[in-house]
Amino acid sequence: MAEPQRRANGTEQLTATGRFALTGRILAVNILPLLILGGGLFYLDSYRTQLINERFKLARIEAQITAEALAGATRQRQEALLVQIGKEQRMRLRTFDAQGRLTADSFALAEPAFRFNDIADDDWEQNFARWLDRTVDTIVAAEPVQDYVEPEAQEADAWPELARARELGLSQVRLYDWRDGTPVITAAVPVGLQGATLLTVRNAVDITESVRAARTTLFVAMLLVMAASALLSLFLARTIVTPLRLLARAAVRVRQGRDREVEVPRLPQRSDEIGLLARAVSDMTGALRQRIDAVDSFAADVAHEIKNPLASLRNAIDTLPRVDDPELRQQLVGIAAHDVRRIDRLVTEIAAASRVDAEISRATLERVDLAALFENLIRSREDRGMNGGRRLELDAAHDGPARVMGVPSQLERVAENLLDNAVSFSPEAGTVRVTIRLAGRHVVTEVCDEGPGIAADAREAVFRRFHSDRPEGESFGNHSGLGLAIGRAIAEAHDGTLIADARPDGAGGACLRLTLPAAP
Repeated sequence: MAEPQRRANGTEQLTATGRFALTGRILAVNILPLLILGGGLFYLDSYRTQLINERFKLARIEAQITAEALAGATRQRQEALLVQIGKEQRMRLRTFDAQGRLTADSFALAEPAFRFNDIADDDWEQNFARWLDRTVDTIVAAEPVQDYVEPEAQEADAWPELARARELGLSQVRLYDWRDGTPVITAAVPVGLQGATLLTVRNAVDITESVRAARTTLFVAMLLVMAASALLSLFLARTIVTPLRLLARAAVRVRQGRDREVEVPRLPQRSDEIGLLARAVSDMTGALRQRIDAVDSFAADVAHEIKNPLASLRNAIDTLPRVDDPELRQQLVGIAAHDVRRIDRLVTEIAAASRVDAEISRATLERVDLAALFENLIRSREDRGMNGGRRLELDAAHDGPARVMGVPSQLERVAENLLDNAVSFSPEAGTVRVTIRLAGRHVVTEVCDEGPGIAADAREAVFRRFHSDRPEGESFGNHSGLGLAIGRAIAEAHDGTLIADARPDGAGGACLRLTLPAAP
């Protein structure tokens, strides 16, 4: 049976954190372009709104200054001012009398200062730009704007802002959209005290051009970021794919068994998930090799141990037909029976040893109170008369329950083996003391006997399979030499240890110390 390998990196975390984690890198590479795109879209909307608000203020001021200049001027002077201001500011100015009738129009008095764009003559670039404008407005949920349409009746009531200005006597500003997506800003303001009003109309093409220029800059930035993201993605893919290929090749070679000494790369310089995977695969490969070696060694040990009683049994059976002396025949029958019992005991112990790892891997860990476990075992042994006159004493600490997480049946087997070993080495009428105490985050169990003890240089040898160093006078073959080996295997499978030591009180005898992690 392969003894469980202790974790080579038991303190190493199974998660990568900080700037080395692959999750953070992947998220950064993929989210950065999206963040820039989303932020840019909302920036463009905010930028356009800011420009329009500034133009609103300017349109209101221009309309008020123009109204003050028109107030009190002659009609001829008013028409001249309308034409002059319209050409200089690229606006269309109209005045209405107190009854709301059109009295003057700068576009009728002179050549129009600007012309609205005819979208029928636009090329594909302008059409695409308008499509982008509508897309951005949809994404940012921009408020819809009414289309600018020249009313058929040139009267003040046809303009809501004019009607509002006449009603309140205050300037009013309104935003429209032309068919090409450019904003149209109108401003209505009273002229003097006779009820006349002025309406200014400006096609703010420059606002759309500024927004589209900013969008072009954003698009170029997006291309650069996407290029950088693509390069980073390729680099990230390489940092993932290359080590994974190395691990895959090593795993294939290990599976094929062509190279016994193949080394699985551990990638110690990597602190991310790939590094953790590499070290985990390397540790797993090492544990697998150790188990394979242990199985080979175990098979050889089993064959050797069974061969001895089989040879003795065969000799007894072969000799039995040729012996006529009844007493000698009885001795041969006794030897054969003893060898059969010995083989049966070996097979039972070997089967138990080979099932330790499998049973623990399939079992569900439970809370086990070691004090209660040993108390029940001691009482059971006394009831069955298994102690041979030895006295078993239990000393459980009272500073807290001695509970561990484990497989109850396996922990019971460890306890039984420890008690068996202590009883077999203790003299008749001797005492076996079991001490259970808490030591930090561990539960320490010591089983101490009053036997001859174990020499310091032999304390590891007692845990080897089939090792047997029995007391004088004990019948040969009563013990298989697997008890302590099984006990250590079970202890290590529970992340614990089992060692042999001298008695802590300095008296003669041996002390076996079982240390297991305390249950949380």
